Amino acid sequence: MGQHTEIQLLDKPGRLPISFWVGVALVLIWWPVAWLHIQPISDSYFFPLWLGYILAVDGIVRFRTGTSLIQRNHWQVILLFALSVPFWWVFEALNQVLQNWTYHLPSDYSTLSYGLRASLAFSTVVPAIFVTTELVQSFRLDPLRFLPRLMLSRTTLISLHVAGWGMLLSVLVLPEYLFPLVWISLFFLIDPIATLVRGPSVGSYLRRRDWSPVFNVAAGTLICGFFWELWNYFALPKWTYSIPYLEVGHIFEMPVVGYGGYIPFGLEIYAVAALLAGLTPRFRCLMPSVSSEVSN
Repeated sequence: MGQHTEIQLLDKPGRLPISFWVGVALVLIWWPVAWLHIQPISDSYFFPLWLGYILAVDGIVRFRTGTSLIQRNHWQVILLFALSVPFWWVFEALNQVLQNWTYHLPSDYSTLSYGLRASLAFSTVVPAIFVTTELVQSFRLDPLRFLPRLMLSRTTLISLHVAGWGMLLSVLVLPEYLFPLVWISLFFLIDPIATLVRGPSVGSYLRRRDWSPVFNVAAGTLICGFFWELWNYFALPKWTYSIPYLEVGHIFEMPVVGYGGYIPFGLEIYAVAALLAGLTPRFRCLMPSVSSEVSN
């Protein structure tokens, strides 16, 4: 089996698993808790609400295709939750320079309490994007299929990696003007390296003229972004944005233009996972199915 061998169906599609109903129940319970500010439990709404989303979407994928990320990996999916935590803390560190978002808390937490609560919330990011990507992929949409194959030589990949460092450094030097590059720089930093180590990277698909992973990951992340902003709007704790020159036309708390940042953000998450899959073969099974060219 080659490195790009995609996931085959394991079960017959057509039956919603129990995990789907558990997920729906969690969403139906914790969404009102979040919006009605039912304290003290509403202080910790984010993890159970998003765990419900993850279980529900994963269940829909299994219903449609006969397989899903959780069904294939069972408890190993916990590794994706663990990966989310340090990944998002990187963005929290960058935001200390950018100051693009601010958290509003119902009470003063100790440093330890805040760190634990935040880490638990952050842990849902990667699993949510991956299960939603598989949902999009299950529809076999491929609007980018006419784009050309990219000839990504080793020299080109190294150049792209260096460009990523340039973008990141420029953000730190001129954060007020170049802040959007923070959502692009990490992809250029990581995906070329993932391609060089033969991980299932975006670059490796583009070499084969398969652009469907770009669409599937981007669309999956935008869907997650919609629900992140929806459930955040009336909740507490919550976040608000301060984005220079772009504070026009909000959908919930997010300026419309800001939703564009979710696209490279999802690709960055996928690139990190692809790098780990290239370095650690056992991690490869945790990669979502992203190509619309899969044959059943």
